[in-house]
Amino acid sequence: MNEVTFQNVSKTYAGNQVKAVDDLTLSLNAGEIFGFLGPNGAGKTTTIKMLTGILSIDCGQITVFGRDLVRESIAAKRNIGFVTDSGVLFEKMTGREFINFMADIYDVSLEQRRTRSDELIDRFSLREVFDKQIGSYSHGMQQKIAIVGALVHEPGVLVLDEPMVGLDPQSVREFKNIMRAHADKGNVVFFSTHVLDMAEKICDRIGIINKGKLIMSGDLDEIKAAKGDESLEDIFLTVAGTASEV
Repeated sequence: MNEVTFQNVSKTYAGNQVKAVDDLTLSLNAGEIFGFLGPNGAGKTTTIKMLTGILSIDCGQITVFGRDLVRESIAAKRNIGFVTDSGVLFEKMTGREFINFMADIYDVSLEQRRTRSDELIDRFSLREVFDKQIGSYSHGMQQKIAIVGALVHEPGVLVLDEPMVGLDPQSVREFKNIMRAHADKGNVVFFSTHVLDMAEKICDRIGIINKGKLIMSGDLDEIKAAKGDESLEDIFLTVAGTASEV
């Protein structure tokens, strides 16, 4: 079962009576790029942190390819690759050491890690810095090596939280192509972004969350047709507006 499911998932932070995520039910299907949209503080990052196991779930269930994220935590997480907008990397490691470290975690063979990383390193123009310490990289280069690290085990679920911050236009284009190719192989790409034009161009389905509640989800073309063929930006502003930070 190549899908990710959220079933009545909720999360409340200590000292806050308002739920950061409130009774979220959602399915992410194999072969699609799912755009997860919402204002700041709407619950996007909280949802992602629960999916990746960084935060515990207060109630409900998340399954990753049929594996319960709580009862079968390690098995579920082995299917996930995760990229954030400001991932904490091991700055004393070289790029090569970091990729080998990530490959070791997921038991990727030497041949597979070399084949997979070589292509991505060249696509992101990292060859010249691959054996230099990550601490010497620019933010954009750090972001690119984090992407390579997330993809080296070919995860069934690629989770992206504003992953293109700091990337140059050429790298953004390469990464969009990589996302599309990854989904087309039958994988899930879960993509959180504030860049609505990009979401409109590359996502197969979208979900909009506001104040912890999923207020809209579905096929992008169907949603636009139902809303009178408005742009995604107009739809987003109509149904979501703004939210305060949570």
